[in-house]
Parts: sequence; C-alpha cells; structure tokens
Amino acid sequence: MCRPKEPSYFVNPAELRMIWPWGWKQGYWKSEERYLQLFQSAGTATILGEASVHYTNLPMASGVAEKLHRFNPRARLVYVMRDPIERTISHYWHRVRWLGEHRSLSCAIKHDPQYCDVSYYAMQLAPYLRFFKREQIKTLTFEELIKNTKETVRSILQWLNIESSVVPLLSPENATPEVIEQRIGGGVLYGLREKGPVFRAAIDSVPDFVRRIGVRMVTRKIYRPNVDTSEVVRYLRPLQRMQTKELEQLLGREFPEWTTLNPR
Repeated sequence: MCRPKEPSYFVNPAELRMIWPWGWKQGYWKSEERYLQLFQSAGTATILGEASVHYTNLPMASGVAEKLHRFNPRARLVYVMRDPIERTISHYWHRVRWLGEHRSLSCAIKHDPQYCDVSYYAMQLAPYLRFFKREQIKTLTFEELIKNTKETVRSILQWLNIESSVVPLLSPENATPEVIEQRIGGGVLYGLREKGPVFRAAIDSVPDFVRRIGVRMVTRKIYRPNVDTSEVVRYLRPLQRMQTKELEQLLGREFPEWTTLNPR
C-alpha cells in the first residue's frame, strides 16, 4: 500500500481541486509515471494497492470507474460501507476538523448534498459494476471489520490469493477525537488564505503568536458526545433506508449491523 494512502490519481484534476485542494496540490494526477513512483519501493510484491476515498464520491468525482478500468481491467476493488447515518455524521466531523466546515451539523447535512451522496452506496457502486466483473469487487461493512477484524482481514487476503495463515496486526487510523475545534464566522482566516497567493503570503508572514491568538478568536471547542444528533438522524433515516433497500437488491444481502439506520 502506497503512502500517502490517497493519491486520488483517477479523479479528474479539476474536480479534485474542488473536492480536496490538498490532494490536488500533491500533483499525482499530473502523469502516470508520477503516480507509479509511489510504488517504486514495492520490490517483488505481486499486489499493489492504494485507498483514495474520492473514488466513490459521485457526482462530485465523475468517470473514476471508467478511468480505473482503462488503467487496469483486472484490478481488484474493496469497498467498505458503514451504517449510512453514522458515516454521514462522521463525514461532517471530518470536514469540521480538516476542511473548515463552519455550519451546524443539521444545516450542513440538510443543505449540502455531498454528505448524503457519499452514503448512497448503490449509486457509488453502480459504475464499478458496469466496468468490472462482480467477482472483482469485494464489499464489506465497517461494522464487520470492527467486530471481527481478524476474520474480515483474512477473508480479504484469501480473496486476493495472499497467504492468510498469519493476519497482520491492525490498529485504527484517522479516528476523530472527542474534542475538536470548529471555525466560526464562516472560517474567515481560512477563507482569506485560500483566496490566492497574495492573501496566503500575507497571513503566513504574521508572527506565530499573533496567528495563534487570531485562530483562537475564530474557533470554538466542541465535545462531540454532547452534540444532539437526533434531528439529523430523523432527517436521514427515511432517505437512507430507501437507498439501502436499493443496495440490498444490488448486492443480494441485508445489513442488520446498521443499527442506527434500523434501531431494534
């Protein structure tokens, strides 16, 4: 697996720049040679991989499945799905932490389609099922992976025809902390810095202690467990139940482990 784990090579550069400016700046999209350099230390490994989440970010990232198929029609694809309500809310906190999301939880999810679109798993899978054979795509859930980590990882290794008697020890990555900072007032400093090199240079030239004071003035600390998500859950549940029915028909299985979507 390459580092960084999300080169996003197969995302249209113009779309990537809108979705994830930092990823666009890495420039792996500039050439196939630059992308393949990420794997130059692989030695004799027979299977190479990466994990760019924006490959399933329709409609914001379009044409990825077709481009990936042209690159390697024999590729194997692993798609991990989480309870769609839990994933949508987690997506919000990720954007608060890293991408300057300043709106309230309810406002952002109700008025910004990207939060719900990424959890529309049937829509995200559809183009891959058009270009790749069903046996080339392994679908599993986040809940399976957490509850039965060894067994789930072993099933992936077996599916890839890799020795599976010894399962590597895995630890969680990218877990969102309970306390995070959120920009307020529209993320003023962040917005100015992204306007162009002149603004960026001006802000970057400010002494560190002044900048830290400025950041404290436009951020607030949030203890996530205390945030009431009930309104958002009520909003999402009917929509995502309908989308999950479509997914169940597409894959021929149900998802009882998604207990926020279907509470008992």
